[in-house]
Amino acid sequence: MNVFQKDIKLKVVFSAMLIGLVMSCSGTKSVIASGVASDKLSAKQVIKQHEKSDADFKTMNAKVAIDLIEGKKEQGHTFNLRMEKDKVIWLSASFGMARMMITPDEVKFYNKLDGEYFDGDYKLLSDVVGIDLDFNKVQNILLGQSIYDLEQEAHQVSVNGNSYALSPKDQNVLIELFYLINPSHFKMDSLQMYQQSEKRMLQVDYASYQEVDKQIIPENIKIIAVDNDDEVIITMAFKSVSLDDEVRFPFNIPAGYKEIVIK
Repeated sequence: MNVFQKDIKLKVVFSAMLIGLVMSCSGTKSVIASGVASDKLSAKQVIKQHEKSDADFKTMNAKVAIDLIEGKKEQGHTFNLRMEKDKVIWLSASFGMARMMITPDEVKFYNKLDGEYFDGDYKLLSDVVGIDLDFNKVQNILLGQSIYDLEQEAHQVSVNGNSYALSPKDQNVLIELFYLINPSHFKMDSLQMYQQSEKRMLQVDYASYQEVDKQIIPENIKIIAVDNDDEVIITMAFKSVSLDDEVRFPFNIPAGYKEIVIK
């Protein structure tokens, strides 16, 4: 049994860290997609506009409701999410029953209900989605940005519906990667990754975006992750969000908890 098939409680929390934002609060307004994709834009032009679209803030504070469906099992949890951009991403379940914190160097998690904790690196998160993850990739997924540096290799672009379909000219033989870029604000409409040899697929759909303090941030997300015959569907909804407030990241693994060891 691989990591993708392990305890569903872990999947809820880890998936929350990996997948973008769904926000709905009184201090924000939805972004209406009014742009039209043009076949006159080159891949380099689309990439340049996408990189300029990266949200500019120091901290984020929000509450997010996360629903997860795996087969006939369905769970819903509410988390507090805090971020210090480029430094810390922190999640805490209601009443502190589970808490997770990731930094550029480590991934930590504990679960009060079962008295368990995890303290390690990005291997567990990488195994969940089938790609090598680091802090920047996780953060970019949360913010609707590409997970790789698009300027590091040549890309091709075409118009797909009303999105720019961007993909490497030379696809990795192990992982096929596709981005759909919105023509209005040039953030991602969709991230799609396929591992044919492992029968794995990850699709992150950013259905809409909103403006928060003049920053464009994801509003509606649906995630589908497939591993062989196992499918997990995750939806997220932010109930409130604020940027650039003072935030804290308390995290102490309680004494006596059993360490979660992933082999």
